[in-house]
Amino acid sequence: MNAEIDLAIIGGTGLYAFPGLTEVERHDVTTRWGTPSAPIVTGTLAGKRVAFLARHGEAHSLAPHRINYRANIAALHELAARRLVGVNAVGGIRADLGPRALVVPDQLIDYTCGRPSSFCDFEGEAVLHTDFSEPYSAALRRALLAAARRADVIVIDGGCYAATQGPRLETNAEIARLRRDGCDLVGMTGMPEAALARELGIEYACLALVANWAAGCDPDATTISLDEIHAHLAAATAQVPAIIASLLLD
Repeated sequence: MNAEIDLAIIGGTGLYAFPGLTEVERHDVTTRWGTPSAPIVTGTLAGKRVAFLARHGEAHSLAPHRINYRANIAALHELAARRLVGVNAVGGIRADLGPRALVVPDQLIDYTCGRPSSFCDFEGEAVLHTDFSEPYSAALRRALLAAARRADVIVIDGGCYAATQGPRLETNAEIARLRRDGCDLVGMTGMPEAALARELGIEYACLALVANWAAGCDPDATTISLDEIHAHLAAATAQVPAIIASLLLD
């Protein structure tokens, strides 16, 4: 790398490469926590240097609980990424967060288990009690929302993201519990990604793409169809490049 990264993007389900990049290079990075999900791709977009990483691998070969989140975040940090947007496919719980909605959440609750969730538990590392009361960067959230407005893309401001273990979808009772807990969205990869970015001082925000109603939340009470999920996700994902290009102009 011979230029500082202006923005890093971690792509979730349905986003395995970032369109429009020029001067593309691939980087096989190894960290002390292992190798990331895929080679990191860098390139130029809107005159700025961008790094892209496919969270599940370029062939979607990694389930949410098998992703090496520490290696992903550490590798981007080693490439001098200081701002990071995580693009996450989610289910909608709140009534106004139906399929194809785009959301920039402002809170999260972690329901995952057994995932290495800190750099501090590595032997010899100092223990850091990182402030995580506001899990997403306020500045990057504002910038994302402003970028969406400039790009004429409707993005909903705020919401609580529930991070579940996966890879299965949740039961009706589990989603009812999440609703009682105050969650508006449910996904499988938002944690520990956000916490690890905070530990390394990387500004992090989530751009959540609603692929389906969460279990029991569909007002029409229809069965969740994988074909419908993929169609909704493709439609939402198609709007991401315009938002990112606008963000780089900020």
